[in-house]
Amino acid sequence: MELIQVGKNTYYIKNNTNIGVYCINDHEVYLIDTGNDKDAGKKILKIIDEHGWVIKGIINTHSNADHIGGNEVIQKRSGCEVLSYGREKSFIEYPDFESTLLYGGFPFADLRNKFLMAKSSAVKDIEGNLPEGLCYFSLKGHFVDMIGIKTSDDVYFLGDALFSLETISKYGVFFLYDVKSFLGTLEFLKTLEGKLFIPSHVEALASLDEIILENGKKVKEISQVVCSFCESCHTFEEILAHVFEHYNLSMNMNQYVLIGSTIRSYLSYLYETGKLSYEFINYQMIWKTIE
Repeated sequence: MELIQVGKNTYYIKNNTNIGVYCINDHEVYLIDTGNDKDAGKKILKIIDEHGWVIKGIINTHSNADHIGGNEVIQKRSGCEVLSYGREKSFIEYPDFESTLLYGGFPFADLRNKFLMAKSSAVKDIEGNLPEGLCYFSLKGHFVDMIGIKTSDDVYFLGDALFSLETISKYGVFFLYDVKSFLGTLEFLKTLEGKLFIPSHVEALASLDEIILENGKKVKEISQVVCSFCESCHTFEEILAHVFEHYNLSMNMNQYVLIGSTIRSYLSYLYETGKLSYEFINYQMIWKTIE
């Protein structure tokens, strides 16, 4: 982990999940996300201690485990508050909700792992509790009520609103909860003006133009892959298998629920935009492209 200053009061810890650090005065800081587990939390605490700072609070952009994994150990050691927005608060307080949502039922033991479930932490609503110098804005799409944070230094922390060109190229499919909202967020991001933009899993960027374009192109591509396959009738499981084969993805339980949930979201989006229809045949739900 490397601490990088990008404004008078704004820093970030460069990591697999970038961590925002905002100084509200000479001694107290707020973190923006905390990484994927308690080890990440301990490393963050060490960096903060080395700079003589105290953690006043944590702001979580959303509740995925790789963004809240350090919450518990940091909150326990510092006594800091945790702030989040909307339904994300419930997922942070009750981390099994994520596995439940992804699986669509009670998550069996193989799904109750640290990759999908962080430790619980106590959360307050961000509304009315955000310190001076910070503001939040909606970035729905990747997860249910994800937000971004803008600092007084014109630096934007964007959570998982954008996926890196490397991720898009390597994996082909990235997790989305709501495809329509994700596309709306891409349009919103085009309007932002600032000094620096820091998505959680992307290098800090002075311009978002290229990465927004590539994220949008990938959504259109995946939509076309699904629609083309559904020119003949197929069940969800057949569609999912086709997507894994098309993008040469490896199947394991985490990937099954993450990509599976994403493809269900694409089916919802394509149905609601008039691209797909469904019917029940022999007790199976069958999806078909609309001519």
